[in-house]
Amino acid sequence: MTNFAFRRHSRNPRAALLGAVAAVALGASLFGLAPARPALAEAPLAQLAPASGPASFADVVERVKGAVVAIKVKAVETPNNEGEEGPELSPDDPLYDFFRRFGQGRGGMPQKHITQSQGSGFIISADGYVVTNNHVVDHASEVEVVLDGGKTLPAKIIGTDKRTDLALLKINDGGNLPFVTWSNTAPRVGDWVIAVGNPFGLGGTVTAGIVSARGRDIGAGPYDDFLQIDAPVNRGNSGGPAFDTHGGVIGVNTAIYSPSGGSVGIGFAIPTEVAKDVVEALKEKGSVSRGWIGVQIQGVTQDLADSLGLKSTKGALVAQPVKGGPAESAGLKAGDVIVAVDGEKIDAPRELSRKIASAGPGKTVELAYLRGGVEKTARVKLGALPAEKELRADLGGVDRSNVLAGLGLEVQPAAQARRGGGEGLYITNIDPEGVAAQKGLRRGDVILEVGGQAVNDSGDLSSALEGARREGHRSVLLRVKSAEGTRFVALPVAAS
Repeated sequence: MTNFAFRRHSRNPRAALLGAVAAVALGASLFGLAPARPALAEAPLAQLAPASGPASFADVVERVKGAVVAIKVKAVETPNNEGEEGPELSPDDPLYDFFRRFGQGRGGMPQKHITQSQGSGFIISADGYVVTNNHVVDHASEVEVVLDGGKTLPAKIIGTDKRTDLALLKINDGGNLPFVTWSNTAPRVGDWVIAVGNPFGLGGTVTAGIVSARGRDIGAGPYDDFLQIDAPVNRGNSGGPAFDTHGGVIGVNTAIYSPSGGSVGIGFAIPTEVAKDVVEALKEKGSVSRGWIGVQIQGVTQDLADSLGLKSTKGALVAQPVKGGPAESAGLKAGDVIVAVDGEKIDAPRELSRKIASAGPGKTVELAYLRGGVEKTARVKLGALPAEKELRADLGGVDRSNVLAGLGLEVQPAAQARRGGGEGLYITNIDPEGVAAQKGLRRGDVILEVGGQAVNDSGDLSSALEGARREGHRSVLLRVKSAEGTRFVALPVAAS
């Protein structure tokens, strides 16, 4: 398997390793005539010939190129050991220069330093509003915009939105700037796409390809709905526009899959239907307000569907309502599966996230959900989405000579471990090759319920598993609390 890196493609990208395997099979057909067989009918030539593309993109590029800009960013960074005290050294001390070389100045404190990076952007109004990526200007102390003719202007950050990776800047040139407009037509898979930007600092670079796919979820956030394009985009293209053949902006280039940082023909753009609304909100208020129902949700796997007695895996499973949140106030509980919002079906959790977010705070929506196989409805007044939190969980090994019921884990009462608020069973160790680990359980998780029943010691867990086996269930549903929140996990009872 080839390891690929998921990269935000500014000149200073943050990358996370992903895996992918690509294979293309080419086949050939042999045609011949046999005396006893009828001749094969030939398809009309017009049906066999591929549709021809435009003879040149030069006309559309000439119209839009002046509105595409390069973004130069200066940021102040501090070494990771910020706040760690070093030795108090005077300039006369022999070790003074040594500590300064490795980021520590007078008094042993880390020294801040200036970093520079580049990206792309595009002007959307004659008075100088510029769209780019949030990650291009994140932590910026100074932002400059370089126009197509080479003129450099200072830029003000009007607003940013981390959840969609968009930012809006403002420049002033004292006149009417060239600008481009959003496309009114969503592109189809197979449509031409033209990317213009500043890859590797080479401003005004034009590449072309097609829209390879729509609705891509690349794990960047809860509102992922990317266009996948094969027009080559590289580091420095971040924030640049993707155009259709009429010169309308169909997306904002934001990320690539690549083993080395260069283009391999898999790029991602934020579609206009997402970017347009976010940019308008940033222009009006400097931030984006999103609706919030106050639930932790997850997808419905086949194992979970079997455990819950569901006929389908569609919907968003409520792992935990936030205490005092809109959903809990409306009566929703853990284990409910939300299947529609205002009559519109929900197939997956990210669809629920997008619909609720776009509805906005203060709006009342009607949720349809399944509880015990019966569909119910609830009217929920949405709150405002709180600030984003970053959480991490730990992993560990296990002594295989002492595991619970063949699942590959060790537990102790959470009250005894003083974890998880004192409720449930704290997982102290887990076998990385065991069934529990394969289903996503980790050391540090707290098992709150098994089969809908609270568990407070290992005997409760063993009894619940044995009861599920006697009743002929293929799996049993665990409600688990971790650093990321609360979720459901279906464990096969045969393993226990």
